Amino acid sequence: MINEKMKKLSPSIDEWLKEAKTDPVALQEGMFLVHNGVVRQTPKAKVRQGIDDGSMVTGMEFAYDAAKVDTAIAETYKMDGIFYIRVWLNEGHLEVGDDIMYVLIGGDIRPHVVDALQFLVEKIKSECVTEIEQK
Repeated sequence: MINEKMKKLSPSIDEWLKEAKTDPVALQEGMFLVHNGVVRQTPKAKVRQGIDDGSMVTGMEFAYDAAKVDTAIAETYKMDGIFYIRVWLNEGHLEVGDDIMYVLIGGDIRPHVVDALQFLVEKIKSECVTEIEQK
C-alpha cells in the first residue's frame, strides 16, 4: 500500500478573520493582509529568472517542515507591530489552480504588516517547503 499525502481542504479566510478579530490583541491591530499562493501553469524558472524552455506546469508535489514553519512564525512575531499570524500549508500532489498556502498577518500599521507578510512568505518559500513542479 502506498502512503501518499493527500492535498488538504483550503481554509475559510472569512472564518480566519472572524477569529482574528475576536483575539484579545485585536484592539491593537489596524489591518490584516492575506497571502494565497496557488499552483500556476507557468514554471518558476520562467517567472523568476526569465528561462523559457517551452514547458508548462501540470502539477506539483508539495511538502513542508512544520518545525521550520513554527520557527519562521516565531521570528515574524518579533517584528514591530505584529500581533496575529496564521499559516496554512497544503501538502501532497497539487494540481494547477490548487491552493499552496494561506498566510494571514495582523498588525498595527500598513508598513509593519506588509513587511511581515513579505518576510514570512519568503522565509516559508525559501527555508520551509519543498516544491517539485511536474511538467
